[in-house]
Amino acid sequence: MTPDLPAADAVLGVDAIRAWFPALDRMHGGHQVAYFDGPGGTQVPRLVVDRMADYLFHHNANTHWVYPSSEETDEAITNARQALADFLGAEANEIAVGQNMTSLAFHLGRALGRRWQGGDEIVVTEIDHHANIAPWQALAAERGIVLRWARLDLDRGALDLEQLASLIGPRTRLVAVNAASNAIGTITDVQRVCQLAREAGALSFVDAVAFAPHAVVDVKAIGCDFLSCSAYKFYGPHIGVLFARHELLASLDVPKLMPAPDTAPEKMETGTQSHESMVGAAAAVNFLASLGAGDTRRAQLCTTFAELHRRGDVHVQRLLAGLGAIDGLRIFGPPAGAPRIPTVVFTLEGTSTTDIAAGLAARGVFVSNGDFYASTIADRYDQVHDGFVRVGAACYTTAGEVDRLIEGVQALADSR
Repeated sequence: MTPDLPAADAVLGVDAIRAWFPALDRMHGGHQVAYFDGPGGTQVPRLVVDRMADYLFHHNANTHWVYPSSEETDEAITNARQALADFLGAEANEIAVGQNMTSLAFHLGRALGRRWQGGDEIVVTEIDHHANIAPWQALAAERGIVLRWARLDLDRGALDLEQLASLIGPRTRLVAVNAASNAIGTITDVQRVCQLAREAGALSFVDAVAFAPHAVVDVKAIGCDFLSCSAYKFYGPHIGVLFARHELLASLDVPKLMPAPDTAPEKMETGTQSHESMVGAAAAVNFLASLGAGDTRRAQLCTTFAELHRRGDVHVQRLLAGLGAIDGLRIFGPPAGAPRIPTVVFTLEGTSTTDIAAGLAARGVFVSNGDFYASTIADRYDQVHDGFVRVGAACYTTAGEVDRLIEGVQALADSR
């Protein structure tokens, strides 16, 4: 039976949260599955699927016509923009959606490139997912834009912010940086980075895909011009979300069909959108808000994420301590105590990352392995061939599951 939606008077305990996720009942090889693959996509609460099914069964239509299901779709889209705006601390007219963050970034890049000249510069980083690198590389190839690379400090598992600052100059048009690394978990001081860009007259693009599931996002406090995230990383469906300052987005020459809307934010959305995914993304935001306390959805979200971030930090410190004690295991990224999301990557001497992932899966512990599209990080750490094993905690992760993972890796290490 689906539990009643909780009253927003406290942040729910993990058992109450887990009751919403049917996937957590899955068995594999006689073991209850423990999902540590959240950095690649979280499991989905029943509430989100119910809202999407209700839309498809009872309200499915295209937009802006004068019959009831079309008007209901318009209302659902309006509500979704407002929910996602509350999620990011933005305004509803600053929220655009698309198939995923990558397609939105490429589309935005094409629009921005129309106003730049050959020799203009974009600062990118070695710590980013390539969805925040490839769109700007495309401009370098197509328009002669110069890319300048901010360096990853391998010892600290973090960007060298002083070196990044030195790259920003009078020809800088954009600084592209992630709020947290999807691979090694590092949290970057994007407020400082965006300030540096702003002081130089440049724009800033923040990839918050890995950050948004674990800590509250506040685009006004960050001071960014653009910020992206993906609903499937915070318990929703596969849909990308873009925040863009309204007046800036309104001024962009975005590639679009002539009859399509020319107003922001709709001008960023090419073609008919996945309305059911917009409904699902809003439902994911409402689910997260319902876990916390407050008089508004935004206040509830702030309460929820403060507590989820605290719980995630407990899990990650347990992971770092337990995995770090295993002979031959190497953990990459920031050290214990450094700002990070609850994501840890490692390798085990003498065992491929694929064999580690398969061995853990046989024990009902699901993890991912590879470079996670952060191939520059893998290259810098000399892990291009085999990549890393990545484990991440989510809102439904328990201490017992963390212990199961550590015990499983220890058993694989002992069997070498």
